Amino acid sequence: MLEEGGSIYKDTSKHNATRPAEAILGDGGMNTVRLRLWVNPVGGTSGLEYNLDLAKRFQKQGYKIYLDFHFSDSWADPNKQPPPAAWPLALGPLSSTIRTYVKDTLLSFQKAGITLDIVSLGNEIRHGMLWPTGYVDVDIQPTSALHANFSSLATLFKSARAGVSDAISQGVPKPQVMIHIDDGWNVTLQQRWFGALTANGVPLSAWDVFGFSFYPFYGTAATFDNLRTTLNWVSKTYQKPVQVVETDYPAICDGEYNPIPTSSEPEIPYTVDLDEERD
Repeated sequence: MLEEGGSIYKDTSKHNATRPAEAILGDGGMNTVRLRLWVNPVGGTSGLEYNLDLAKRFQKQGYKIYLDFHFSDSWADPNKQPPPAAWPLALGPLSSTIRTYVKDTLLSFQKAGITLDIVSLGNEIRHGMLWPTGYVDVDIQPTSALHANFSSLATLFKSARAGVSDAISQGVPKPQVMIHIDDGWNVTLQQRWFGALTANGVPLSAWDVFGFSFYPFYGTAATFDNLRTTLNWVSKTYQKPVQVVETDYPAICDGEYNPIPTSSEPEIPYTVDLDEERD
């Protein structure tokens, strides 16, 4: 998208030489690229063909490919999970649609010669996905109401996961399936969320890896200690790998937009001085 707008990438380690982004990032140690997939985006950015082209570029450079299904025509995150405009809203037809969509997408990548290493079925789905059908309230009480609240989301997730299995049965190499939740620092959220999902018949074998977002930029509770508590609890409880797949750890702020609260500043160990960071 940036390249289409005329942007170029300069490699400061090579005397500001103009180089492809994937080459610069790879030299810096990056080994996996996360690609955001939208269903029918305006202009095509983040759509299937857009992602196929990007995946080919990065795979050629030796990267692993991590595909992030948003199940939307645009952004999906904790504050919004709009379904694709062309998809049905009733649970039954929607479940069939998402299953076919996941299968067809994975087959498209295989046909293009691209191996997917990770697929995330949804993006930051703390409040579910494909609203209003798959919306969940993770704070609802009592526990019985929480579990009942997850019924439709569990159905949709199982259908999406079945789409992965359908593609595998047609020859697609098995990717790692990820569930991605925000607020990775909040262990209570993760305990309630995954407890409710599995209580609705989603087996532990349905996913392979946990993905979390961690944004200390947005509040003092998002600390490394709290994140560590979550990662330790999840990995020990479920015996699965964990990844922080989104973060925004700032070194400086302008004091105008989402500045770091003063009370969290002493905890921040990094600066913009790269020599200090390496030390």
